[in-house]
Amino acid sequence: MSPPSSFTYTLTPLQQESLIRTIEGGPLQTRAVPHTRIAAQGPQLSIALYTSGKCVIQGKGAREWITFTFEPLVLGEARLGYEDQHHPEWFESHMGIDESGKGDFFGPLVISAVHVTAADVQVLQDAGVRDSKRISSDRLIREAAKAIRKQVGSRLTVVEIGPEAYNRLYEKFGNVNRLLAWGHARAIENILDLVPDCPRAVADQFGPKHRIESALLHKGRTIHLHQQPRAESDPAVAAASILARERFIGKLEAMSEKAGCPLPKGASSLVKDAAVALIKKHGPEALHAYAKVHFKTYGEVLRMAGVPTPGHSEHGGDPS
Repeated sequence: MSPPSSFTYTLTPLQQESLIRTIEGGPLQTRAVPHTRIAAQGPQLSIALYTSGKCVIQGKGAREWITFTFEPLVLGEARLGYEDQHHPEWFESHMGIDESGKGDFFGPLVISAVHVTAADVQVLQDAGVRDSKRISSDRLIREAAKAIRKQVGSRLTVVEIGPEAYNRLYEKFGNVNRLLAWGHARAIENILDLVPDCPRAVADQFGPKHRIESALLHKGRTIHLHQQPRAESDPAVAAASILARERFIGKLEAMSEKAGCPLPKGASSLVKDAAVALIKKHGPEALHAYAKVHFKTYGEVLRMAGVPTPGHSEHGGDPS
């Protein structure tokens, strides 16, 4: 897997003005892009500064432009390649946890955790490991997962909660985030079995920290748990997100083959059409074996298929 060719920054108002001046005074060609203050293109390079302040720089020439133009003229500091100075915590022994399948009607919920050291982080960064949501294809997800396993070996875990188990647990917990916290706690415990002296766990912010802490067993309660928005910037969390996504897409493919019809990702109209086809092929009870039935989608597809839905509670809805 090649290093990333897409970089995202959040710019201050002053940095935005500096970027606009830099682009307007340089050789890049500006172009019209919706919701941007300015966008430009050059050889193997595209830049978009959105009205939100988010700046996206993409292309094979992105690294060179960032290093020699963007960092000195806009940021005023060197960041690319200096992550060990800007984020020293990434290079300390710790684990990252992330999930896949939370917003998908079909398929399991998968939580993965990966333990990393400084040596691992450098190798993973060089291999282009990043948040799975920024990887465009299932093939690239599998390539990245292969690179992660090659580097970290056994210091990883994948907790898979298939639809039937998921539906039972949801009835028990009554809340997606409580279920997710339980899965995160299991992943943390699994890593601590492998790396007992791991001092810290990093996860995305999805609910009160005490939910995970209260689900931890005796061993897990000794670890420092840190939850933060956009935790996938941490290479350990990014690696966990890739391994979780790899397991999710593999299981969804296997479930599609077993069902005899495609089961798409997400919760779109295509998903609803597939669910109706599944009902017609195997009956409405099949949804409990293939889907998360607390989603609003469940009641909708039953109605689309002409199946009565008395007593079905649609609490929770589709997770965001």
